[in-house]
Amino acid sequence: MKDIFYFLIFPGFLFTAIIGLLLAWVDRKVTARLQWRVGPPWYQPFADFIKLMGKEVIIPKAGSVFVFLMAPVIGLIAVTLVSVILLLVLIAPGEGFGGDIIVALYLSAIPALSVIIGGFASRNSLASLGASREMKLMLSYELPFIIAVFVPVIISGGIISFSALLDFQRQNGIFLNHISAVLAFVVSIMCAQAKLCLVPFDAPEAEAEIIAGGYIEYSGAALALFKLTRAMNLFVMPFFLTVIFMGANFFLFPIAVIAVILIRNTNPRVRIDQATRFFWGPMTVMAALAAGLALLGY
Repeated sequence: MKDIFYFLIFPGFLFTAIIGLLLAWVDRKVTARLQWRVGPPWYQPFADFIKLMGKEVIIPKAGSVFVFLMAPVIGLIAVTLVSVILLLVLIAPGEGFGGDIIVALYLSAIPALSVIIGGFASRNSLASLGASREMKLMLSYELPFIIAVFVPVIISGGIISFSALLDFQRQNGIFLNHISAVLAFVVSIMCAQAKLCLVPFDAPEAEAEIIAGGYIEYSGAALALFKLTRAMNLFVMPFFLTVIFMGANFFLFPIAVIAVILIRNTNPRVRIDQATRFFWGPMTVMAALAAGLALLGY
């Protein structure tokens, strides 16, 4: 019963969904203010989700029904599990396990994979194009992201457990006190931007080009689950970086969130080939440099 409570209520699905939808409102509100608009009321993301849940789910005739419907569910489960792993470290440290950082890294890649699977399962040409772009983007940002996340692991002497990593930071200060960790944090923020599929790395769903990419055939509850997963990830990814680099300090958590929102609102969309070159080039080099400096004690 305890495990079910953790997964469904707190710190799992319900808690993460509420925080994620509130952060989605903050994102929309800040974006609106930067564009000299008023923006939506705080309950708008909740209203949008409820409205979509009441709409009909239309399944493409040529699509694979089971895979098409399961894709958003898989993404939602994955982001919920990452949230549970991260928050249990704070509320119940004894519930953690060795190597949970590696597990969280794997799980954090699944929401993007679910979009890829769902896009291809719909057999829509524009959805397949969006899924193809998502796949290229994922292949480009995962390497620098993993290297950057392992910089604190190197600094700590090989700790791969969230709870042990937090204990290390309580005793020695947050990792952002190191030059290597600052470089790694910059790389992680840029990769998180791509994981969230936000501008400038939203080519997989560029509305002006391919309407909505992998989501184009989705409607009703299935689309609502995808949008909810996106909102939850808007909380999970910045919090993941806060735990890794800033000792899970809730006062520093807004730094990661604001960075994501500001990057989205101050940059134009880049083409998928430009994004790929950016992550395989400067970001991978910076992540490798950060790892090298960490090995040298910087």
